[in-house]
Parts: sequence; C-alpha cells; structure tokens
Amino acid sequence: MPRASFLRKFTLSLFAAAIAGLALAGNAAAAEKTFKLAWSIYPGYMPWAYAEHSGIMDKWAEKYGIDVEIVQINDYVESINQYTAGTYDAVANTVMDTLTIPAAGGVDSTSIILGDYTNGNDAIFIKGEGKTMADLKGKTVYLVQYSVSHYMLALALANAGMSLEDVETANIADADFVAALQTPEVEAVVTWNPATVQLNDDPSVTSVFDSSEVPGEIQDILIVKTDVLKEHPEFGKALAGAWYEVLDIMKKDDEEGIKAREFMASVSGTDLEDFDRQVATTYFYGPEEGAEAYAGDTMPAIIDSTTSFAFSQGLLGPDAKDKGYVGVELADGTVVGDESNVKFRIDTSYMEAAAKGEL
Repeated sequence: MPRASFLRKFTLSLFAAAIAGLALAGNAAAAEKTFKLAWSIYPGYMPWAYAEHSGIMDKWAEKYGIDVEIVQINDYVESINQYTAGTYDAVANTVMDTLTIPAAGGVDSTSIILGDYTNGNDAIFIKGEGKTMADLKGKTVYLVQYSVSHYMLALALANAGMSLEDVETANIADADFVAALQTPEVEAVVTWNPATVQLNDDPSVTSVFDSSEVPGEIQDILIVKTDVLKEHPEFGKALAGAWYEVLDIMKKDDEEGIKAREFMASVSGTDLEDFDRQVATTYFYGPEEGAEAYAGDTMPAIIDSTTSFAFSQGLLGPDAKDKGYVGVELADGTVVGDESNVKFRIDTSYMEAAAKGEL
C-alpha cells in the first residue's frame, strides 16, 4: 500500500475515533443532566402527577435540554428523607418540614415555587358529636409527629388557650389517618387531605379545628438542592414552566381541565367531585401572587413562628442553641438566623419569570 494512502486511512481512523469519543462524552454529559423530583399524595402536590402523565414536564425539560423524572413516594416524610439523603434533586413539601428535615440535617435547599397554602386541607378530629378543642385536654392525639401537622396542632391549642403540654401525641403514617379513628384506642387525629374530606363526611367524628383558621400559615412549596440549582438553573426553569402550565389547565372547567382533575383524582384514590372539594380548600398561588407573597412582609413572621416551634421540640438537631440555628435567606437577601449556617433560601426569580412569560 502506498505510504500516502496508508497515512490517509490512518488519519481518517483517528478522526473517526475522536468523533466517537466526543459522542460518548456528549452522551455522558447528557446523562448527567437527568434530575429527579419526589412528591407524595396531597392536593397541593397533585399537579406534579399530571405534569408527568401529560408529557408537560417532558416538553419543558426538552426545551432546556434536560431530562426530569417525577416520582411518587407513598409516604410524605419518606419523600423528604430521600431528598435529604441525596436520592432526589427536588421535593414537594412545606416550609416547616424543609426547616426541620433537610435544613436541620445540613442540606442547603432553595425554594423556587410557593405553590399554595392549606385553607382547610388540614384538620383536627375528635370522636363523637359536638366536640370542641377543649375536649382534647388529656387525650392522645395521633398525627405525623414533628411534621407540619404537629405545628398546626400547637397553633390550634394556642388559639384555644392551651398548649402541647395539655395533650399527648403519638405517631401515625398519613396513609392511616382514616383507619386509625376506626380503632377503639384512637380518639383524636390530625389529618390532611384526602383524609380530611372523608372524615368531614363522617357524622361520628367532629372537626374541631382546620387550617382555614390560620390562613397563609402552612405553605406548600417546592425545594431544589441549592448546588444543583446554581449549576443548572435550566432545571428550575423547566420545573416552574411545567408547574404553572398545569395550574392553568386544572383551574379550567372545560374538557381539558376536567380530564386533568379526573386524572389527579384517580391517582389520589378518589373521584372528581371529592377531589374538587380538596382543591376548594387549597389556595393555589399564581406566579405573580406567589412571588409577592414569598417576598412579602409576612414571611419573616412565618419563619420566626416555625423556627420557634422547631427549636422548642428539638427538631433543629443537637447542635442548635436557639431558634436561629438554621439561617434562612429571604427573597430580598436578608438572612433570618445564623448567617454562617444558611440552609434554606427563597428565590422568587423563577416565579417572576413565569409571571412575565419569560421562561
């Protein structure tokens, strides 16, 4: 074979190998841009189920050149635990539980969506008719212990001139709310939907308090690992885009909106009528209103109230000397708590971009 021909073939082989290597590197880079979001059954989180089912999440992820997996976890607290352990990049939960699980555990999280506040979704029930908060005194209250339900119980007791010292508490999984009241040993439970609407239809129990009595206090949010968000803001943009597109659909009473809510209802284990009752007690924020509320004057007070409760219950960890152990960076950059230990950040820029149609 002539030398020139050999060199040409050898050069082409090297070029082909280089191209193949670049392709493999590109595939590896693409694989690194796969992100995972965890959610659990609750009306305020059901839009994520439809975002996955409808392909809306895939559409927004493709726009930003990434892949997003949305995964249902059957237990709420477990979804946050798995996020904290590193299995997921984002999770739907509450301000309270962000502070007491990932933040207290040293995981730096940024909230990019203020989804809703519970406006009756969460409630306290006692067996029997005509009961009041006073009837809780001396009873054992079953709830997801040290979660936002525990916080709401403390608020309810304070409103009634009582305190957590007036009751005992026992842990229960959220899947067991309704069944627990059917057992002889359980007299009182703190629930969230879909259990709340079921128990409201039960004449043998009384709702003595619900979250509509503390509007705006219990907020459902989406958090993302701060380091992930800094490196990949496109992940946050895709999540915000998908979330608000689904919200626009589910609020409609046309065929598309009804089908969306029917799907969410079926995943929740109920029907459309029942699910619509749950939606009615969930105050969903639009992007502009959500950004304004998250940056508003009430957030410092909400943070102070939740951190005070968390510290009083020992939920900020053994190193916490006071309620300011976890630093919380508000939307304006102000830090509440320890500036050297900021583990919870509020970023309204994604909601603002959604409001302006700039995603």
